[in-house]
Amino acid sequence: MVTVRAPATSANLGSGFDVFGAALSRPADVVTVEKAAETTIEVTGVGAQYIPEDPEKNTVGAVVEALDAPARIHIDKGVRPASGLGSSAASAAGAAVALNRLYDRGRSREELVPIAAEGEAVVSGVAHADNVAPSILGGFTVTTAEGTRSVDAAIPLVVCLPDVAVSTRDARRVVPETASMEELVETVGNAATLAIGMCRSDPDLVGLGMSDPVVTPERARLITGYDDVRERAFDAGATGVTVSGAGPAVIAACRERDRRDVAAGMLDAFADAGIEARAYQTRIGRGSTVLEE
Repeated sequence: MVTVRAPATSANLGSGFDVFGAALSRPADVVTVEKAAETTIEVTGVGAQYIPEDPEKNTVGAVVEALDAPARIHIDKGVRPASGLGSSAASAAGAAVALNRLYDRGRSREELVPIAAEGEAVVSGVAHADNVAPSILGGFTVTTAEGTRSVDAAIPLVVCLPDVAVSTRDARRVVPETASMEELVETVGNAATLAIGMCRSDPDLVGLGMSDPVVTPERARLITGYDDVRERAFDAGATGVTVSGAGPAVIAACRERDRRDVAAGMLDAFADAGIEARAYQTRIGRGSTVLEE
């Protein structure tokens, strides 16, 4: 038996659409695997009733097939589905790390990223790695066609998750198909600023680099109260605010001393819009961790 803790993640971070990702110190899924002749999946925890246990319809089924590693798999969900926090990616990442260890497949963490990404395709229809990469590797990640690079970073974060759902498929439908040269230049500049901020563990630069004129404004329209939540976060000391992944979670970078106030401001703004929400005072954290074997 192998048990792995796989963290929630935030993809895009505003300016890095389908490229940037970050592991969060909390929340997380816990995945336990045991060798078996045939794969079975049991799901418990947050939103378990919405997650199929059929291996052909669950993200971990593709991981099992890729590693040729049939198992009894238990997923204890700490990351709510349809949250914008890489819920399906956490399960796929945890399963990839656990099954690789259980069957001694000898794959490196980097080699497990595209395997876990195949599991993501079951949910979103596309094998994107911007969530599974940080969930496996930890830290801040940059994923391109050539692979994934990662760097550790110490950035305090607040993630505010409203009690509404936005599916990844719906959020992709609103992404613009074109961008102007002016928007492209602005986005590249912001992304470069964010990346430098991560390398320096500088929350001011990271926040400055989160701004995005193309994708975020369209996705923000799917989140009731987003503009007020963003404004209240900045008023409380946030250095940057954007939609986490496909949403509806909203992520803010800040300094350590401001994190509690930022969380309170974001919660109050959602409450004013008549929406219940939960705030995670978190930070960029480690990747998938083996807890027991």
